[in-house]
Amino acid sequence: VQLQASGGGLVQAGGSLRLSCAASGRTFSSYAMGWFRQAPGEEREFVAAISYNGDSIYYSDSVRGRFTISRDNAKNTVYLQVNSLKPEDTAVYYCAIYHSSALGAYYYAARESRYDYWGQGTLVTVSS
Repeated sequence: VQLQASGGGLVQAGGSLRLSCAASGRTFSSYAMGWFRQAPGEEREFVAAISYNGDSIYYSDSVRGRFTISRDNAKNTVYLQVNSLKPEDTAVYYCAIYHSSALGAYYYAARESRYDYWGQGTLVTVSS
């Protein structure tokens, strides 16, 4: 299984980016997907997750209302639209494949241990 994240870059506060994560080697449409991020010197944290068919979506409190997760199963790709960026959003963003098609409760969807495969990450830097 391979996950290739892209779309990161340097952006000014208030700006937007669209992160993409292309998957191969597994039936993408059968699994939920998630995005996490890790800021310098910090632990990796949950950002958003989406069920296999998009019917269930979760966001962390810090990004809700600014970020949007979506997926295109025909393209084996999950997206993270990040808007109204703040300097504290600066981090490496990782996509990951969940262990099942459904997310279950938020508590489970936000746990790293529930994800089987991880991409290499894409760096988002937000300048003030």
